Amino acid sequence: MSTMTATTSQGSHLSRILVIALHAFTQLVRMKVFYFLAVFAVIAIASNFFDLPQHEGPESMGVSVLRSIKSWSLGTMTLFSVVLSIVATALLLPKDVEDRTLYTILAKPVPRIDYLAGKLLGVLLLVFVSLALMDVLMTAVLQIRTSMVMEQQLAMAAEMGWPPDAIDSLRVETLAQGPSWSLQGAVFAVFLRASVMASLALLISTFSTSTLFTTIISFLIYFIGHFQADARDVYLQAGQAGEGAFARLASLVFSLVLPDFQNFNVIDAVIEGQAMPLLVLGKLTLIGVYYAVFFTIASWFIFAEKEF
Repeated sequence: MSTMTATTSQGSHLSRILVIALHAFTQLVRMKVFYFLAVFAVIAIASNFFDLPQHEGPESMGVSVLRSIKSWSLGTMTLFSVVLSIVATALLLPKDVEDRTLYTILAKPVPRIDYLAGKLLGVLLLVFVSLALMDVLMTAVLQIRTSMVMEQQLAMAAEMGWPPDAIDSLRVETLAQGPSWSLQGAVFAVFLRASVMASLALLISTFSTSTLFTTIISFLIYFIGHFQADARDVYLQAGQAGEGAFARLASLVFSLVLPDFQNFNVIDAVIEGQAMPLLVLGKLTLIGVYYAVFFTIASWFIFAEKEF
C-alpha cells in the first residue's frame, strides 16, 4: 500500500510539473520572445555570403570563413540563450502575481517546489526549442558553405599542382570545419550554460522586488562567473602565505555556490575544428545539472517562507 501511494505521489508530482511547464512555455510564447529568432536568422544567413578580409594564404581562406560562420552562430546562440533564460525567468513570477494566477495554483493546493520546478522547466523548454531551431539553421548554412569551400579549395589545389597527399590533407582540414557531432556538443553546452542562468534567475526572483532587479543581478553574476577562476587563483596564492587550508575551503564553498562559466569555454576549441571529448561534455552536463538542482532547491527554501 505504501509503495503504491509513493508511486502515485511521484506520478502526481511529475504530472503537475509538466502541466505548469507547458503553461509557462505557452505563456512565454505569447509574449512573442521567438521574434529574437529573426535576428539570428539574419546573422546566420548573412554569414553565408560575407567573405571577411583574410590574412592567411589562399588554402586557408575557406577554412577561416567556416570558422567565422561557427563563431558568429555560436556567439549569437550564447547571447540569445542567456538573455532569454534570464529575462523569461524574471518575468514569470511577477506575471503570475500580477495576474493572480499564482494564488489560484497554490490554492489547489500545488506544492511550491512543483510550481518552481515547472516554471523552470517551461523556460528551459523554450530555450531548448529556440536553440534547436537555430542549430538547424546553422547546420544547413554551414553544410552549404562547406560544400562550396571544398569545391573551391580542390579546384585551387589542382590548378597549383598539389600532390595527392596535400590535397587529401586539405580535404580533411576543410571537412573538420563543417558540421560535426562536436559542434552539436557545443550547442548543448550553450544550452547547459543557459540552464544554469535560468535556475539562478529563478532563485533571485524568489526574493526580488522587481523584474528589473532580477535581470540586473543575474547579468552581474553571469559576468562575475567568467572571472571566478582568476579571482580564486589570486585568493589561493594570497592564502599560501597564511591560512592555506582556510583559503582552499573558502574557494571550494565559493565554487559550489557561484558557477565558473570559464568551464564552458570549450566551445572555442570546437570553433577551431577540434573534437569535443565525451568526457568534457559529461563534465559540463554534471555541472549544469548540479547548479540547476542547487538553485532550484535554494529557491524552494526561500519561496516556501513567502506569504501570498
